[in-house]
Amino acid sequence: MRALIVDDSRATRTIIRKMLSDVGFEVFEAADGVEALRRLKEMDQPDVLLVDWNMPEMNGYDLVRAVRGDAQYDKVPLMMVTSETELGQMAKALNAGANEYVMKPFTKEVITEKLTLLGVLP
Repeated sequence: MRALIVDDSRATRTIIRKMLSDVGFEVFEAADGVEALRRLKEMDQPDVLLVDWNMPEMNGYDLVRAVRGDAQYDKVPLMMVTSETELGQMAKALNAGANEYVMKPFTKEVITEKLTLLGVLP
């Protein structure tokens, strides 16, 4: 299984990487949406994307819209993992094509539960 973590915080990427590696994922990383789109083209299709909202260059919302606008990735599960806690922001992300929404701070249990709901983990 492959996951792409997109977050401008190296610490957050490291935490999520460890969580995903522990359950068997090969993990790729990007620090913003522009880098994420480049990584998507370089790697085999990921099984899931975990995307922060607030990033430089291209934010997570715009990344979700870009990914969902490319038929190649329209079935890839996408989870927002963000500090954006307003219900309006959550609705906006889900309407743009995110499949799940996790608010920071999060636990390994929350991430794995969401991955199970997405059908990525058994």
